Amino acid sequence: MAASVRVRRPPSPPPHAPSQHSNRFPHTREDHLDADARREAASKGYSRSTLSRKAYPSGGLKVTSGEWKLLAVVIIIALGVRLFRISKPDSVVFDEVHFGKFASKYIKTQYFVDVHPPLAKLLITLAGFIFGYDGNFDFKDIGKTYENVPYVAMRLLPALLGVATIPLSYLTLRALDCRATTALLASSLLTFENGLITQSRHILLDSPLVFFTALTTFFWTGFSNEEHHQPFTQSWWTWLTLTGLSLGAVVSCKWVGLFTIATVGLGTVRQLWLLLGDLRVGPRLWIKHFLARALCLIAVPTIFYMSMFWIHFAILQNSGEGDGFMSSEFQHTLGGRGMADTFADVAIGSEVTIRHVNTQGGYLHSHPHNYPGGSQQQQVTLYPHRDTNNDWRIVNATAEGDPDFDWEEQPLTYIPSGSRIKLRHLLTQKHLHSHDYRPPVSDVDFQNEISAYGMPGFAGDANDDWYLELESDSYGRGRGDRESGKRLRTLRSVFRLRHALTGCYLFSHKVKLPEWGYEQQEVTCNKNAVKENSLWFVETNIHPKLPKDAPKVNYKLPGFLGKFLELQQVMWTTNAGLTDRHTYDSRPDSWPRLRRGINFWVKDHRQIYLMGNPTVWWLSSVAVVLYAGVRAFLILRAKRGYRDFENTKVSKYDGLCGFLFIGWFLHYFPFFLMGRQLFLHHYFPALYFAVLLLASVFDLLTSNLRPKIRLQIAAVLIFAAFWNFTYFSPLVYGNPWTKTKCLNARWFKTWDFAWYVGSFVE
Repeated sequence: MAASVRVRRPPSPPPHAPSQHSNRFPHTREDHLDADARREAASKGYSRSTLSRKAYPSGGLKVTSGEWKLLAVVIIIALGVRLFRISKPDSVVFDEVHFGKFASKYIKTQYFVDVHPPLAKLLITLAGFIFGYDGNFDFKDIGKTYENVPYVAMRLLPALLGVATIPLSYLTLRALDCRATTALLASSLLTFENGLITQSRHILLDSPLVFFTALTTFFWTGFSNEEHHQPFTQSWWTWLTLTGLSLGAVVSCKWVGLFTIATVGLGTVRQLWLLLGDLRVGPRLWIKHFLARALCLIAVPTIFYMSMFWIHFAILQNSGEGDGFMSSEFQHTLGGRGMADTFADVAIGSEVTIRHVNTQGGYLHSHPHNYPGGSQQQQVTLYPHRDTNNDWRIVNATAEGDPDFDWEEQPLTYIPSGSRIKLRHLLTQKHLHSHDYRPPVSDVDFQNEISAYGMPGFAGDANDDWYLELESDSYGRGRGDRESGKRLRTLRSVFRLRHALTGCYLFSHKVKLPEWGYEQQEVTCNKNAVKENSLWFVETNIHPKLPKDAPKVNYKLPGFLGKFLELQQVMWTTNAGLTDRHTYDSRPDSWPRLRRGINFWVKDHRQIYLMGNPTVWWLSSVAVVLYAGVRAFLILRAKRGYRDFENTKVSKYDGLCGFLFIGWFLHYFPFFLMGRQLFLHHYFPALYFAVLLLASVFDLLTSNLRPKIRLQIAAVLIFAAFWNFTYFSPLVYGNPWTKTKCLNARWFKTWDFAWYVGSFVE
């Protein structure tokens, strides 16, 4: 690196004197351009400095035929390590439980909800469908043996995308003007990275995510190089559009792709900022640059992302396990959930189903099973699916005699706000009931148990009585129906049920009952009820005294945009709610140090354990820290008047390493802000940038060495990575391992794969 100079500058040279750098750069290419050429170039977005520095870049993607042959060898090795024994194990591994099951749901067109967007799952499903999967395997448990499932084909998709990431890393570094040895180093380190290999060999989403992250980085690098040439040409538009499409793809695999969007977005802002300061770029031309980027980097990814959900909805047309997460309006767009028009007016004697407004709108439900404690009366829960146990009859609590049959003798009586009613469960003939017992889970003084109490012919007691309180605004459901705030109307009226004796409100929340309650949602009577969780509405309504031509209602079904926006909200809420601890979860501060991994599979005295390659992880982490430290040091020197950043070499590597460091930082730091469950594999996109940064630091540190010596150093690093890969390969492939070797490989106590060591082969 050239020596630094102080701010004290010598007197300015005479007007025609050569500059202080004239011995190195006697002239620039701009000197050979006549005035007309400069004006033409400026009209296309270039400045004088751009012409001298960027119009004829020394970088760009220049790969020789020899390099292509070398890269082919690397790809063959990557294919070998990722496809070796990919059919083993022949049973479900880790989150194949989820993503394999989602493929089954796609093939059977049964609606489900996942916290991740659809693209990677659709690709895996396509692989299974092409090879004849019928969707009849349940993927229920880790270790369950596959039967009639083309699981190898489904694993092959992420494996091949993992292989494709290798040449992308090589080409990206070459496009960033790094040497061929440097690109070979990075691609080799990624080839032998144990964690990436393990993750790509199973039906999981992280391999497609890392691939599209790498693809986006490559296209963005290509566009940034292409920008050095003539803007708004076909080639320029191609690179920019491909960047936008790959941005859409990466965020359509996992929302972690938003960090990739942030990385490209920051680079875009920088480009526009530099153009804004270029006096030869007029306002109209700057706006043209801005609109081009907005179209390709905002509109194109958005359209791509939404199109994946259009395909998602087009496939999942029938009711399934995910119904309960969605609103009633959404659910009734699904086959098997459609509801015929139902009577609008609710009267005494109506047979109704009642839904909760909040918490994904489950049905008020009871079944012939009792609480194990408390009153030991019949359970009342919230249940997300249609069932005859959701049916109740509304009866008049103020009638004399048996109110269950009094309505048959009375004229048709509608139900205004303030009515005192009972709810009779049709199948078990018990009333909705509350009393001074604590709920089974929410055992606090201000909540009472809700049960079903009584028997056929029993008139009940005052603990069965409820006051119906209509909400005047009906929370948007009563639009166009003025009567819905005055008397109870199906779908349109929103109401609360206040217990006549205790004053508590019928209430439900996201708390689940234990196994004895079939993990259904708890229903209580809450004296301090949050209003949103104590709101209900009638979904279906049957009454024999209503004439056939009486007014009827149905849901107003949402279109694609409404369904899309609702699902995004459900995904966000569900994702944020994944806060339960997992045996193998970890926090972000431990990832760069490789403190622990994830147990994927244990069976037949073998184990698959996700753990990174120590050589790759630790060297890349050192490179990140080294760059940050050197950059901070150079900033301090700049404050003291040193002009390091004016040095050509410093400027080049600062831009190169800075871009990769920002990519690493934006894919890593946001996880510190998340309270949800996190795992080691969440670090993989950041690891990709860290490995490229490691290679760039290597390129700088070896820049003054002879090519042979540089290649020898790279070979040593590659061999170290290869040795670590082979040393820990039994954990990648689930191969037999002796107890001694397993214990010796446990370099740190936090590497908890040795817990199963007693069953390993001696």
